[in-house]
Amino acid sequence: MPVLVMKFGGTSVATLDRIRRAAKRVGVEVSKGYDVIVIVSAMSGKTNELVGWVNETSPLYDAREYDAVVSSGENVTAGLMALTLQEMDIPARSWQGWQVPVKTTAAHSSARIEEIPPANIMSKFGEGMKVAVVAGFQGVSPEGRITTLGRGGSDTTAVAFAAAFEAERCDIYTDVDGVYTTDPRVSAKARKLDKIAFEEMLELASLGAKVLQTRSVELAMRYKVKLRVLSSFEEQSDEAGTLVCDEEEIMESNVVSGIAFSRDEAKMTLVSVADRPGIAAAIFTALSEGGVNVDMIVQNISEEGRTDMTWSCPVDQTKRAEKAMDEAKVAGTINFNELIADTDVAKVSVVGIGMRSHTGVAAKMFQVLSNEGINIKVITTSEIKISVLIDRKYMELAVQALHDAFELDKAA
Repeated sequence: MPVLVMKFGGTSVATLDRIRRAAKRVGVEVSKGYDVIVIVSAMSGKTNELVGWVNETSPLYDAREYDAVVSSGENVTAGLMALTLQEMDIPARSWQGWQVPVKTTAAHSSARIEEIPPANIMSKFGEGMKVAVVAGFQGVSPEGRITTLGRGGSDTTAVAFAAAFEAERCDIYTDVDGVYTTDPRVSAKARKLDKIAFEEMLELASLGAKVLQTRSVELAMRYKVKLRVLSSFEEQSDEAGTLVCDEEEIMESNVVSGIAFSRDEAKMTLVSVADRPGIAAAIFTALSEGGVNVDMIVQNISEEGRTDMTWSCPVDQTKRAEKAMDEAKVAGTINFNELIADTDVAKVSVVGIGMRSHTGVAAKMFQVLSNEGINIKVITTSEIKISVLIDRKYMELAVQALHDAFELDKAA
């Protein structure tokens, strides 16, 4: 039988009623002759609750125990989905990551999938099982400990399963009916895209768009997985949702395809660091070892052998950054006057493969922000995106103004 992978996000399984609704969609695909692998997230809000308990218990927690606690949300959903399908007379069972097994690295809370042997699940399909309900977001380390893949890791689980089982396609069900030019909750003019290139989706995901997780898009692009983003709350058709595909499959596209943003950013500046060879390596090695995910980096002009080094990171990692820098200063590897943290900033980005062949996008973006009286704190660019850090209070204004300026409400 052909294999289909269906992934249901937290809002799609938030209640028993929604689990039943999702199970009916699975039943439709089973009736078409598919063996179905269902990847489930924790019920909406459950992961945040579990993370909160961990942080309250131990702010500088043991990541192995963090994974043991936080992965439990998906186990609950998988069991409930399997029970629901059984009540519909569909042969189904739940699978935790270690049972498949989903083999990962030992990087707890941010593990990477290394291998998914299909033998166990395929043998059960051969015995008459029609649906394997797999707990997303989790796996097992070489040491036999439970691991998690980072927030949004169920998307990565789904695409990895689609690649490992050579699935006909991978459908990602969420609370939106596709990929939009920006978050419809921020701009009422946001438009659903019928297709989006892997590279654009990768940038949008990495820049704060929460439709798909970054690594899931990387995997889909690498293994040519047919990937669709769909709503679990609307009627489906063969053309529903947004297809994430190769650039060659898109005939025409706007210069800018989307506006991404991230509220939970912090800007951190090391003031008066010795300007010498290796200082950047020393700073960012310490941050990496401290578990800080650095994004934008700017080094100021040197004066009298001293310079300032600025970077952005998730706002909830500022304490870790401060601890890493203090330890490096005590160890004598970095000398600086002070570390300043601005925890009230947001990142706004414009993304589009059309930027490769069109000039003036940066000038237009900066002029639009200037017209709105929005000051830019940090700028970074790549071939198909431009990102800026601004005061968080101006984030929605910036997104709406840029969406209008690039006319993203209109199709190419």
